[in-house]
Order: sequence, then structure tokens, then C-alpha cells
Amino acid sequence: MEADGPPTAATTYVLIPGAGGSAEYWRLLVDELRRRGREAVAVDLPAADEHAALSEYAAVVRAAVDGHRDVTLVAQSLGAFTAPLVADHPAVRLLVLVNPMIPAPGETAGQWWAATGHAPARAAYAAAQGRPVSDDVDLLVDFFHDVPPEVTARLMAAGGPGQSPAVFTRPNPLRRWPEVPTRVVSGRDDRFFPLEFQRRLSRERLGVAPDELPGGHLLALSQPVLLADRLEAYRPQV
Repeated sequence: MEADGPPTAATTYVLIPGAGGSAEYWRLLVDELRRRGREAVAVDLPAADEHAALSEYAAVVRAAVDGHRDVTLVAQSLGAFTAPLVADHPAVRLLVLVNPMIPAPGETAGQWWAATGHAPARAAYAAAQGRPVSDDVDLLVDFFHDVPPEVTARLMAAGGPGQSPAVFTRPNPLRRWPEVPTRVVSGRDDRFFPLEFQRRLSRERLGVAPDELPGGHLLALSQPVLLADRLEAYRPQV
């Protein structure tokens, strides 16, 4: 799809968080996008609701998209399971997946891990870096290693919502990838979804190469300016 011109003030970014579903994850990016004259809407997902799964998540995001005419839908990590269920909305012009769990049609988020070979990829990357190889997840080591200390402290102090297992176990209604331009942004230093793993998954499942930024899994916290730059650069290509 060709652009008619440069980004306009009408551009709205609707931001879908990953596991935990908290809009707070996007605060720094929202501030940066608004500083550039963009409207940015960070969505809170009902992640703590044991009855809510992908269909319910998609309904919440769809409601956030309603009322806008030109939307870039941005999804972090697990949010990539929700985003394609909303991308058929007529306002969505572009889908951007950040360090994503890219789903196959019908695949549940619980099936994704084994289907993609995530565990051996993560273990191999840890070993190559000289870090202990473990199935356990250490938030500070695996996620917050490159996030500024004051940002980490704020988020840790605030806690956050839990993540109901329903989104991992209930059926995924996705039947085919939506016909909307899709980009992938990967952190070169992501310890949870290593870069080579993301490159392979993006190529196999979407046929695209990810655009790479310095930073780990939580790019909106560690590199909000660079992530905003990347998002803005996509707009003339739509």
C-alpha cells in the first residue's frame, strides 16, 4: 500500500501490552509519541480475569480502535496473539509487532513455546553469553537488564496484574493472517526471545525480516525514543 504523504496529526497509535496486560508498560512511549504530536492509546487488557482470553482481549482493543480513522496497531510480546484479531478493523493501516510471539493460525499461546523451539533457543543464547542456563525466569536478568534503574524500581514498586492462564489455553480464533502491512521490531539484546530466534520466526511465519534496535525484551521501557523513531519511520511506507 502506498502512502499519500508524510504522517499527519490524525495518526493514532493503539498499544497492546504483553503478559500482565498493563497499559503502564507503554507510559514512556506514549509520552514520546505525544511529544511528537501523535495520539497514543495504551490499552489495559483483562489479564487478571480468569475467564478472559483472546476473544475478550480483542474486544477491548477493538473498542480502543473505534472512533479513530488512521491507526497503527502496536503489540508487545504476547500482545501479538491479540493484534491480528483486531487488524481487520477498517481503521487499522499498519500492524507493528515488538519482540513478538508470532502466532500461527489456530495455535494457542500455550502451544507456541514448543512449536517454535523457544526453550532451546533461549538456552543456547544464555550459554553463548556465559549466563546460567535455566528454565526459570528472572525478571531482572531476563527482562529488565537494560531498563534504567529508576524505571525498573517504579514498576517493581507498583507491582502489576496477574496473568490468567486462560489466554494460553483457550482456543485461538485466528484463521489466517490479516491483510494489513505488518512489521516486526526486535531487540538485538533480547534475552527472552533471542534475536536469531526472532529472525527465524518472523521469516517463517510472516515472510519478513525484523527491524532491529539496540535493547532487550522491554524496548518501550529501555529505548522509548528509538522505538518512537522506528514507528514514525514506518508511516510514510503504509
